[in-house]
Amino acid sequence: MKPTLTVRAVGIGAAASILVGCSTLSSAEDDRVLEVWMMNYSAGEEFLDQVVAEFEEANDGVQVEVTIQEWVGIGEKVTEALTSGNGPDVIEVGNTQVAQYVATGGLSDLTNQVISLSGDDWVPGLADPGQFYGHQYGIPFYAANRVVIYRKDHFAEVGIDELPTDREEWLEATRSLNEVPGRQGIYLPGQNWYVLAGFIWDEGGDLAVESAGTWQGTLDTPEAAAGMEFYSELQALGNGPVDTDEANPPHEEVFAAGDVSQIISTPGSAAAIINENPELEDELGFFPVPGMESGAPGSVFTGGSNLVIPHATSDLRLAYEFVKLITGDKWQTELASSMNLVPNRTTLADAVADDPATAAMVQGAVNGRATPQSPHWATVEEQNPIKQYQTAVLQGADPIEAGREASERITELLSGRVEE
Repeated sequence: MKPTLTVRAVGIGAAASILVGCSTLSSAEDDRVLEVWMMNYSAGEEFLDQVVAEFEEANDGVQVEVTIQEWVGIGEKVTEALTSGNGPDVIEVGNTQVAQYVATGGLSDLTNQVISLSGDDWVPGLADPGQFYGHQYGIPFYAANRVVIYRKDHFAEVGIDELPTDREEWLEATRSLNEVPGRQGIYLPGQNWYVLAGFIWDEGGDLAVESAGTWQGTLDTPEAAAGMEFYSELQALGNGPVDTDEANPPHEEVFAAGDVSQIISTPGSAAAIINENPELEDELGFFPVPGMESGAPGSVFTGGSNLVIPHATSDLRLAYEFVKLITGDKWQTELASSMNLVPNRTTLADAVADDPATAAMVQGAVNGRATPQSPHWATVEEQNPIKQYQTAVLQGADPIEAGREASERITELLSGRVEE
């Protein structure tokens, strides 16, 4: 992908302004450049070309410059742009990054634009982390979440005709898969904390909560212990190591070796599996992570992107119109169907109905969640006491005691007083 994509759009009348909700978005009088930062391995250049082409037909006298950014180091780059006031007009950010950027004071509050952007239908795992103290700063762009990737032939071999729809059915099916000699019903390493988070959310718990401006870790609660108990039960039905995560070794490679029936991952892992073992191309199936009640998918961590508008933009109206276009029904449908992503609103599920993998993601996305909305959550992920907690419990530690130790560390990291 080229580092910079420059397109010309045709545009906005002089001295124009629009009233959306209760806030006025004003436009600069002179022709100008609209600067947009988008992320690599995200929407893709072809998609952006098409969006900008439509923007070109609808606007006059505006040059749009789209710069493709790398994810590595993007946090510092965006923070610098927001604090200096010299950044672009629209920025694609990770959905879990919004809180840390709000803390800079450099983002536009778009709360009054939520209705005009069909916010009532947004995927919760994108909409919620885009908020900060009830104000909407991040506009949902696209999402992805974990599903169960399974071997159709393995399921057929043991007579599983219907996919599991709740936790108990899932455990029963996995036990049946284990009845075949040499078979792992599921491969789940001990430190897949994204999966654990979903189980804790299902139990009504969380990784951390905020009260009166102070964040505290909450892995020492009965709800977290119950989520970890289910994780332990499921993990024990395979031979996954207890002291490493899904990347070490890559669980796609383990699955591709042939004796594993299930892994929990995003559908994008299917391509890596097939690359390792082309014979599995027609044997892979997908279903949402089952929840506690029949027919209701379990909670899942939602990854993805939001779009933000820096407060220092010289043309808030133009920036808003670009965001409205790219997050509208037409281009969300195109993005979802062409890139196999979850669109930003639940009403567009039909856009991916023909793709089993993405359809399973969309089903799960209705119970999608994001990580705690602390500006310092990135520090928790870097040092990750959650992983250490998981390993300790899987090695026999009391979940409440291990949770208390992990929670103290999470609280310390979220205080902002720990060097990041």
